[in-house]
Amino acid sequence: MVTLQPSEVHVVGFEAFVAARGVGLVRFAVLLTGDDHRAEDLVQEALAKAYLRWEGIRRVDDPEVYVRRLILNGSRSWWRRRANREVPVERAPDAAAAGDLSGEAADRDELWRLVAALPFKQRAVVVLRYYEDLDDAAIARVLECSQTTVRTHAMRALNRLRGRLSESQSESESQTESQSQTESQSQTESQSQSASESEAEA
Repeated sequence: MVTLQPSEVHVVGFEAFVAARGVGLVRFAVLLTGDDHRAEDLVQEALAKAYLRWEGIRRVDDPEVYVRRLILNGSRSWWRRRANREVPVERAPDAAAAGDLSGEAADRDELWRLVAALPFKQRAVVVLRYYEDLDDAAIARVLECSQTTVRTHAMRALNRLRGRLSESQSESESQTESQSQTESQSQTESQSQSASESEAEA
């Protein structure tokens, strides 16, 4: 039987955690930032900090909650910078493949753009609840707040999203109606011009 030294147990436990949860943590960071490269940097930074305190984290906290919290805090600091806030988020999670013009893909992308525009804590709750499938208790641990606060953020986020979706739908219908009127007017003008030309020839 091989006996591992304490330092070796530390490394093995950490590596097992990264192997099991690394991909999920990157996905979480992408959902928060909308930027693949920044997401990977955030996860690397969080894991580096967690590694230094791994044994302590395992004794007093859930490692995944702790690392998610580090990623969340790093994302919040990054998101607060004006230059980054003003960069539109073009990447949506699980984006449709090139050539996929289905209504479902378009609706999903539109919803993601609206989620990306939410205030940070509301966005974090939406990501954790609806994309990461965490319950209110788990979200509260990550955000270090009460479950009531989690539910409040979720309610405000959903109300804001419903309002924005309604506005977007109204704008789309208005644009469609305007386009139809323009096409109808063009067709009428074309018919009128053709009739005039026919009369002139006669």
